[in-house]
Amino acid sequence: MNSNRRWFLKSAAALSAAFSTASSTLASGPSPRRRVRADLGGLLPDPDGLLDLPAGFEYQVLSRTGDEMSDGLLVPGGPDGMAAFADLGADLGADAGAGGLTRIVRNHELMPGNPSAFGAGDARGDKIPAQKFYDRGRGVLCPGGTSTLVYDTESRSLKKKFLSLAGTARNCAGGATPWGSWITCEEATFLRGDEYDRNHGYCFEVDAAADSPVDPIPLVGMGRFNHEAVAIDAASGTVFLTEDRPDSLLYRFLPDEPGNLAAGGILQALRIRRAPMVDTRNWNEYSHFPLNTQVEVDWVDLDNVEAPEDDLRERGFLKGAARFARGEGMWAGDGAIWFACTSGGRKQCGQIFCYRPSPDEGQRNERRKRGTLELYLESSHPRLLDFCDNLTVAPWGDLVLCEDGKGDNFLVGVGSKGDIYPLARNAGAPSEFAGATFSPDGKALFVNLQWPGITVAIFGPWPNA
Repeated sequence: MNSNRRWFLKSAAALSAAFSTASSTLASGPSPRRRVRADLGGLLPDPDGLLDLPAGFEYQVLSRTGDEMSDGLLVPGGPDGMAAFADLGADLGADAGAGGLTRIVRNHELMPGNPSAFGAGDARGDKIPAQKFYDRGRGVLCPGGTSTLVYDTESRSLKKKFLSLAGTARNCAGGATPWGSWITCEEATFLRGDEYDRNHGYCFEVDAAADSPVDPIPLVGMGRFNHEAVAIDAASGTVFLTEDRPDSLLYRFLPDEPGNLAAGGILQALRIRRAPMVDTRNWNEYSHFPLNTQVEVDWVDLDNVEAPEDDLRERGFLKGAARFARGEGMWAGDGAIWFACTSGGRKQCGQIFCYRPSPDEGQRNERRKRGTLELYLESSHPRLLDFCDNLTVAPWGDLVLCEDGKGDNFLVGVGSKGDIYPLARNAGAPSEFAGATFSPDGKALFVNLQWPGITVAIFGPWPNA
């Protein structure tokens, strides 16, 4: 008997025991299918060839890569994760306090050589003070970071746009905090060397109210790895983090001072209770994580979290942590933490998980009622769901997923019974959708077409709950 087979039998027995006492919400739930939602209808071809939408919906292009921004810099390429925040109207004169004024903080997943805010030859780089760059790079300015847009959903007018974080690398996704900031994540583990003056692979906090680049302070306590997204349990202040690797972990960060992430804390990885080293990916006969079954979890402490060898996930797995297939988009909503695993499932088309925190998440009494993990949806075909990436929770309670597949990419909704319906189709240049997020007033859905780099606002008769 080979070692893989022995490991599988041991893990499977432990997993079976763990699930024997778990509660099931949809134990024999319906197989998910893709269908048109009756109150939306099918998608209509866009005469401009950019975005197909249901009848009654329309979109507005807010920015394109290379546009000049309010600060004299250019809109950077590779727009990815985003979040939208209510704006109090600072520095907007007569518009101050106007209803519907929204700030959108937007990531840019860029590396040296990609279209940056600084233009050809970094000619505009001197518009940002040197101390506002996390890493100026060696010869070419590090182009990653965030930009902020101030937009009025009432008048549908863009008030300003500017760079809000500079000098980072491959800012992919992230997450909004309950205190009005955006945590942007580097999907990179570059070390200081030929192209970089500093190590990369960190999270950074961007105040959504800032009107100029923030001080670039790496949140080192949240670990150095191939970060993807973040979601925060508002009740406890616990931070959850995904990792974009085929053998990734799900992390949580327990801050020493809730709301002050730079003060440090404890980084942990999720483990299935009584079943160490579970493989949730369902790629082959060695992993079979069941659908629609809630299972209790616990968490293992991680050390040496800056991981100079980029081995945090490997060390965590050996401590018993569960393994996931490319953890990507993540969002807090409906009392849960939702996250996507882009290449999970037997067909490797994607999985959606739901983590429900303990009422005492991260506290000593957590063992009285532990948090639970559920595999909520697993795609069996790319026509159902193809490489789910960023996600958000809609005002009516459904999930909205961004596809990053090889063919046509869609924005898709996922209802409470797992049914999937189309919300939009990228009809232009082949590109993933990224950064779907609703305005605080629920009127607009903002989303990116990552390449060629277009940010749009979508308006229409959104569904009711």
